[in-house]
Amino acid sequence: MPRIIQAAAAQMGPIARSETRKDTVRRLIAMMRQAKERGAELVVFTEMALTTFFPRWVIEDEAELDSYYEREMPGPETLPLFEEAKRLGVGFYLGYAELVMEEGKKRRFNTSILVGRDGAIIGKYRKVHLPGHAEPQPNRTHQHLEKRYFEPGNLGFGVWRGFGGVMGMCICNDRRWPETYRVMGLQGVEMVMLGYNTPFDHTGHPDIDGLTSFHNHLSMQAGAYQNGTWVIGTAKCGTEEGSRMVGQSVIVAPSGEIVAQAVSLEDEVITARCDLDLGTRYRETIFNFAKHREPEAYRLIVERKGAIPPPES
Repeated sequence: MPRIIQAAAAQMGPIARSETRKDTVRRLIAMMRQAKERGAELVVFTEMALTTFFPRWVIEDEAELDSYYEREMPGPETLPLFEEAKRLGVGFYLGYAELVMEEGKKRRFNTSILVGRDGAIIGKYRKVHLPGHAEPQPNRTHQHLEKRYFEPGNLGFGVWRGFGGVMGMCICNDRRWPETYRVMGLQGVEMVMLGYNTPFDHTGHPDIDGLTSFHNHLSMQAGAYQNGTWVIGTAKCGTEEGSRMVGQSVIVAPSGEIVAQAVSLEDEVITARCDLDLGTRYRETIFNFAKHREPEAYRLIVERKGAIPPPES
C-alpha cells in the first residue's frame, strides 16, 4: 500500500519587530487553512516563525530579550494554532525561540517541534549548528548573534514516527552540514523538515554571499539524495527590518529533485504529493548503507588523526 503524505511548506514574508504573537499566529493559521484546502495533512512552518529575527540586534535589556522567547508550548498566544490544527486534522512543524529552566539555570535554544494531526506534540528538536557570532561585529549593517542568544541544542538529531513514516527535524544552518542528514539517515529518516531565516549578507564576503540562493538549494538537494529522504525547507524571507533574506522554499524528493518551489518573497503555500516509498528505493539501491557504506574506513582516518601528512619543516 503506498505511503503518501500530502505536505506543504508555508513560507512567511517579513515579520516586523512591532508585530504581535497574535498577529503572527493569525498568519500561520491562514496558511494552514490554505494548505488544508489543497489536501495537505502536514504543514512545515519556518524557523523562529513567531517573531522577527531578533539576533540581528544587540539587545541589552533582559526583559526585552526574554519577550522574544516561548516559555511553554503551546502557550496562551500559540494555543489557537494547535486548536485549529486539531480541528482541521493537519499536523505541523514550527520553529521558535525557547526559554527554559534546566539544570537550575535559564537556558535559551533555537527550537522546533513536530505536532500531530490531533494537536499533540510528537517531538522536539533544538538547533545544533549555530552560525554567526557571540559579540557584535564592526561595520555590519545587521548583526548575526545567534551564538549570543542561543546555546547549541542538547537533544541530538532524533527521528520520530508520525504521518505513516519516519520524520526528522533540523533548523536553518543545520542544512549545510552533511552529518545532519546522515545521522538521521542512519536512523531510517524518510522526511526531514527544516525552517530557515537566511540573510544575503551572512558571511560578509560578497563572493560567498552572492551564491546564497545556490547554496541554499544545493545543501538540501544533496542531503535528500545522499540519504534517500524527502526534505521540506521553509523560509522566512523578504526584507525584514532592513535585512534582505532568501526565500526559495522548496519540497525536495529523495532523488534530489525539487518538486515544488515558492516564487514570491511573501506568505506563500506550496504543496506536493510525497511518496515515502520513493526514498525506500534509493536506500535499497544506491545508498544502501548496510551494503555499501564502509564505516571502518572512517574509523581508521580518525585513529590516524587524518590522512594528510604534516607539512614539511
